[in-house]
Amino acid sequence: MSQKKVRVGDIECGAEGLFLISGPCVIEDEAIMTQTAEKLKRVSEALNIPIIYKSSFMKDNRSSVDYYQGPGLDEGLKMLQKIKEDYGFSILSDVHFPSQVEAAGEVLDIIQIPAYLCMQTTLVVAAAKTGKVVNLKHGQFLAPENMAKPVAKIESTGNHQVILTERGYTFGYNDMVVDPRSFYHMAETGYPVVFDVTHSIRKYGIPSADPKGGAKQYLNVLARAGVASGVDGLFVETHPDPSKALCDAASQLCVDDLQHFLEPLIELHNIERKYRNE
Repeated sequence: MSQKKVRVGDIECGAEGLFLISGPCVIEDEAIMTQTAEKLKRVSEALNIPIIYKSSFMKDNRSSVDYYQGPGLDEGLKMLQKIKEDYGFSILSDVHFPSQVEAAGEVLDIIQIPAYLCMQTTLVVAAAKTGKVVNLKHGQFLAPENMAKPVAKIESTGNHQVILTERGYTFGYNDMVVDPRSFYHMAETGYPVVFDVTHSIRKYGIPSADPKGGAKQYLNVLARAGVASGVDGLFVETHPDPSKALCDAASQLCVDDLQHFLEPLIELHNIERKYRNE
């Protein structure tokens, strides 16, 4: 779908093979983080799929001040650095303020701009100036073709290391809608396109610990629609025990189920690539 390739460590995003961004929604204790990393490593080796480890050191958009927001910048980056050293994963996490960018850039291989913040010029430009790959999450409020605007902000710094991630639209009614046309429009930027499946099934306004806070019955159909549409990568948040996760408990996939979930998607991706190249 994309024309440009973006290298993240040993992974060439936008190349022929499907790649995966995965890990707990937010950084929890070391046992959860390492248990997830160990299982992701096994999945990567079993399916020969490159995986970028993702977890947020801070979640600043929780719907209540009483909800867990993560360990914060310093402690969170230390944890991610340990995962990187112990398991060899490239690392992705998100920044919320320009003041976080410099420290984050010393550890992260990909700096993610949250969907709600994708049009914040100061934040986007600060992330781009690190020279690191920038993953732009598609704002729930923005037409997909308008993602070219924040892309241009990144390019203005001379940085052309960009990944675009779709995660659905919301119109203020607490439900996410995924429009497959967005994959086409965002691919028109020329950069690799990722589909964030697990965030697209979140139910806004319902606590993430409530089983009704995520529509997991749609995970397979949405993932297959995205892969068949030609996305370059998938974003699937995983946890050893999602029901006990401290964030997005109702939408994360159990890491033990990830291999079975991915197998038909890899096959479908290979078919899509075969016919695209004919």
